[in-house]
Amino acid sequence: MTKATNPGRPADTAGWLAASSAPHAAVPALNAQIAGKLSTAGLDPALVAAIAAAALAEDLAGGSDVTTAVTVPAAARGRADLVARAPGVVAGLSVAEAVFALASAELECAELAADGDRVAAAQPVLTVTGPVRAILTAERTALNLLCHLSGIATLTRRWANAVAGTTATIRDTRKTTPGLRALEKYAVRCGGGVNHRMSLSDAALIKDNHVAAAGSVARAFAEVRAQAPGLPLEIECDSLDQVAEALAAGAEEILLDNFAVTDMVAAVHLAGGRARLEASGGLTLASARAVAETGVDYLAVGALTHSAPALDIGLDLVPAG
Repeated sequence: MTKATNPGRPADTAGWLAASSAPHAAVPALNAQIAGKLSTAGLDPALVAAIAAAALAEDLAGGSDVTTAVTVPAAARGRADLVARAPGVVAGLSVAEAVFALASAELECAELAADGDRVAAAQPVLTVTGPVRAILTAERTALNLLCHLSGIATLTRRWANAVAGTTATIRDTRKTTPGLRALEKYAVRCGGGVNHRMSLSDAALIKDNHVAAAGSVARAFAEVRAQAPGLPLEIECDSLDQVAEALAAGAEEILLDNFAVTDMVAAVHLAGGRARLEASGGLTLASARAVAETGVDYLAVGALTHSAPALDIGLDLVPAG
């Protein structure tokens, strides 16, 4: 059981959230239990708290939850279960806990599943108890994040299942929602995928425009290697001739851009294990298996984060008494 305590902030949720929407407003730290869960998952608790606070403040828009305030007695307490309405893979339970924690210091959450678990329709995944007003005020924000992340995890699992038994791995891209990259890439991991670079600075990816600007694949590769010798480097190729050029330059990872399956097979043969190969562009779940069986190492799937449908999860309130 995780108690959503946040010492040092105002007890009045609406007042604190209105204040938090001001420029440069400080975001309260999450309690140790939730922060620990997020850290263990590879998420920055301060970042999650900032996202949750901004989302809550946006929903209130500097005012109050009018409907809840006039229909729910201030003293009312109860329990709410967050329940999957459809089967899928859950992700973001601790993120939802963070939302409830910031909404009220009196709310307590308990996870009924774990991130990465397959869940069935009608299966409860999280329960929250405490003031009903706070539960209902935080409901949509918590569900927005939980449903979105679970949708990404669910779609990723479908792709991972499609290539199961091959040597290929499903990998994401930087086609993420601004501000939510860390959470969305975490959801990909929950679904059985792996992350590509998190930002433009932690790895280099030479794309067609870089090649055009530099003059050739070999020249672009040499310039990046000279300036950033220890940085992971991948180079995009759109023909077998470019693959040969990249291999001759010493490329260790090559992105095959919009290659036909037959050309992927040829590229795998050409590389002969000297470089890791990533298929990208025009991939579908229907073609995933055939692509994986060419021998490529990765399938780059931007749809994991930019087109995943939300997993339907709802909140069912059980008032005390």
